[in-house]
Amino acid sequence: MASKRPLPAYQISNVRLLDDLTAATNQTVKVDMIQLPIKQPRRYFDPQKMQQLVQSIQEHGILEPLLVRPLANGQHELIAGERRFRAAQILGLDTVPIISKDVTDKEAIQIALVENLQREDLNPVEETEAILELLSLSLDIEISDITAILNQSANAKKRGLELTDNVTRQLEAIESLLANIGRFNAESFRTNRLPLLNMPDDVLEILRQGKLEFTKARAIARIRDEGQRQELLEESISQDLSLSQIKARISAINSVKDATLTEPSLKDLMNDAFTTMKKSKVWDNPKKAKKLAKLLAEIETLIQDE
Repeated sequence: MASKRPLPAYQISNVRLLDDLTAATNQTVKVDMIQLPIKQPRRYFDPQKMQQLVQSIQEHGILEPLLVRPLANGQHELIAGERRFRAAQILGLDTVPIISKDVTDKEAIQIALVENLQREDLNPVEETEAILELLSLSLDIEISDITAILNQSANAKKRGLELTDNVTRQLEAIESLLANIGRFNAESFRTNRLPLLNMPDDVLEILRQGKLEFTKARAIARIRDEGQRQELLEESISQDLSLSQIKARISAINSVKDATLTEPSLKDLMNDAFTTMKKSKVWDNPKKAKKLAKLLAEIETLIQDE
């Protein structure tokens, strides 16, 4: 079972998430009576770690109950513990231990996000997306509004401008929630984490899968050509390239690109030469005109040979 890092208990909408389970029911239910939620914070599960969990459960059983909520049709919806649930399905277990808590849709998502944020193996992209969604739910605003508030605050501070009362209140609420998470303030989250989500999709997917460190992925994301970027991504993973090696390869790619941009093609040179000849007075000089005719004849011979 994946370990969790200590995290201050959240209090959102007056609900003590994860800590307050006094009203919950601890029981055992059939695996086929549990269904996954439509919206799941966790999108990727490392196959190797998943196999390790399967082996651990096979040897020791499920040590920590799954957190679920009751549904009207007699089934249960999973809130937290998806890896354990999937492992139970792989092993073909008939029943699993659960803690059932009657919560709203919003509270269920919040609990899942908080539980997710406590995991040590959560990658930067998943963590960033989880924090944004938690802020969105807690403040009842869109994720795009959170980004706008953080950028507006930074711009106002840079220019020495005052924020409106509404933006100030929202910013204070964001700061408070980020302080509870314990790893960011508003500005560090804006500058260090929001840019992550602007990376190309292929780089984001590699980060979600935990196949590449953030610093390496960030460097590769600067390559605009999709083919070159994909090639370096695959090479970095298969050969376990260091950050310095990746930067060296990026420099080589940029050098070739710069050379291509600065050195005109032969076709361009020919077009430029003919344009220049038409405007020049070479035709008025019999000696030069004779040499030019000879050169044109050679060019025509080359073309006909093709």
